[in-house]
Amino acid sequence: MATRSLQNKKASGPSLFKKIAAWLHLWMGLLTGIVVVIISITGAIYVFEREFRGIAEPWRFVKEQKGGMLSPAAVVEKALPAFAADSLKPNGITYGIAGEAAEVRGTNRKSGVFVRAFVDPYSGKVVHVKRLRGKSKAAREFDFFRFILDGHRTLWLPREVGHMVVGSSVLMFFCIAITGLVLWWPKKWTKAIRDKSFKIKFDGSFKRTNYDLHNVLGFYSSVFLIIISLTGLIWSFQWVSRSVYWATSGGNSLTEKGDMRSDTLHMTERSLASIDKVWQRVNKIDNPKGFYISIPVKAADAIGITAYLREGTYYKTNVYQFDQYSLKQLKASGPFSGRYADASAADKLRRMNYDIHVGAILGIPGKIIAFIVALISASLPITGFYIWWGKRNKKPAARKRPAGKGAAAQPKLVLRPNVSTVEA
Repeated sequence: MATRSLQNKKASGPSLFKKIAAWLHLWMGLLTGIVVVIISITGAIYVFEREFRGIAEPWRFVKEQKGGMLSPAAVVEKALPAFAADSLKPNGITYGIAGEAAEVRGTNRKSGVFVRAFVDPYSGKVVHVKRLRGKSKAAREFDFFRFILDGHRTLWLPREVGHMVVGSSVLMFFCIAITGLVLWWPKKWTKAIRDKSFKIKFDGSFKRTNYDLHNVLGFYSSVFLIIISLTGLIWSFQWVSRSVYWATSGGNSLTEKGDMRSDTLHMTERSLASIDKVWQRVNKIDNPKGFYISIPVKAADAIGITAYLREGTYYKTNVYQFDQYSLKQLKASGPFSGRYADASAADKLRRMNYDIHVGAILGIPGKIIAFIVALISASLPITGFYIWWGKRNKKPAARKRPAGKGAAAQPKLVLRPNVSTVEA
């Protein structure tokens, strides 16, 4: 009977699969804990970047006027003096979003210069100039959300190092979320186990409450954490990006958009007026909520126009490329090219990657969910560490004293069937 009881006990213990899952969950959690906390907190803050910028940077908003907006080329010309001090040429403009200032950008990554000029598209007045990493330290402006984004992407480390550390940690966190779901899954669905698995016992001991916060909140957020970490991995590793695209497209290979180049054999005098011509063409076709226009800086650069069809998101767009001299439309390939309506399901899903990552795909409710899940994600390494530390430093249970005050332990009588003697 003792042997059978031991066998039943072994049979009811955790399986080898769960033991492996528990080992991976523990050690990957300990390795990535601090990184996950930083990524999660910065991610939670950045979810509402657009909304918070509107409050902290009121000059982004302008009063709409009946006369209509200036053309993109006219707005860029008004912004040119803001780039002269840093010897920059504007290379992009976000334009046409009602009630918002046009944002003209100039970037030189080699010299570390990044300037943004915000222009009232109705009056042409430059309402603000933001210099990030400019040549003159006195002219630089601290950008809180750029700081947060740098922490989220690279932990404020050099890009090559930080990008790898964050990517590797997110990959392990993806595995942690899956193994956590495996460990949470009960063997039996009794009422007591359901209460333990789905409810937090706030009136219990600190250890019990901490365990429930890790176990229960981890379960409720697990699906969201898997999705958020997977969308992050698509940016971190090419093999993940290509694998996800292959799986969602039914076996097709991911083709990256090549550099669209203007035909320099037919060069004419370069003019900002070319931007207006292709902008008018696209505006008549799409009538979008706003535009992002890439401005040619080099002789072979093309004019790129992204037409935003849905306000507050980046996925629903029509993307065009034009030769800056002939204004002929260039045919590009890849998920981020062409009209949204013509894109395949896999291409549409790839365009949605950022909006899924920050919850914007579902609007404000989706952002609230992403914010809450990110805070839960930040708490999991902390509650998990406390569980591990408590078990590691658990004191051995004290032996029970025999009944009676100071009485010596009495020998236990064991009666066996078919045995006429009583053994002490």
